[in-house]
Amino acid sequence: MDVKIEPSWKSRLADEFEKDYFVRLTDFVRQEYKTQTVYPPGAYIFNAFAHCPFDKVKVVILGQDPYHEPGQAHGLCFSVQDGVPYPPSLLNIFKEIESDLGKPMPPSGNLLRWADQGVLLLNATLTVRAHQAGSHQNRGWETFTDAVIHKLASERNHIVYILWGSYAQKKGAFIDTTKNLVLKSAHPSPLSAYRGFFGNKHFSKANDYLIATGQEPIDW
Repeated sequence: MDVKIEPSWKSRLADEFEKDYFVRLTDFVRQEYKTQTVYPPGAYIFNAFAHCPFDKVKVVILGQDPYHEPGQAHGLCFSVQDGVPYPPSLLNIFKEIESDLGKPMPPSGNLLRWADQGVLLLNATLTVRAHQAGSHQNRGWETFTDAVIHKLASERNHIVYILWGSYAQKKGAFIDTTKNLVLKSAHPSPLSAYRGFFGNKHFSKANDYLIATGQEPIDW
């Protein structure tokens, strides 16, 4: 089965693509794209991987679902395309960066600039129907993205895993904290940001760890 995904990931995940669940998932997703409005655009489903080859990953940020309104989603969690207003969670992320690192609000909410530095911006579910949050959950994507995290956790050390909110924390529960840095806090959503997201200093902590393990820090 031909999955258009970055080569270093394709070779490591080849077994996943042959599994029954993934074949069923592919059939479902293809049908959805034919009959519904689905985000992100098909070419962007695996965009997070395209900008972040397996050996270049330094930080993993876990999200849940792609944005489900027009023009927002492009395959990276929390990120929006150029010219799109910041969704509330992303605005809070930028506020925390400003307070943590003193960096002013960026002109765009497009986080490709992070991805290109080794930040894997991975949603648990990689597709969604327009205007219907969670509409592609429990179809197999979560199994696939679990496999992605397991692959990283088993073959790579000294990665920073940033887990915001209980969903991401459950998904990353098995990561070995003696070989990696796992940062946890409340989610940046307006519903929970004041319960421990603001002031978590995850961006400076991530960079301190990268520097301590001989890696280039991220220009957040």
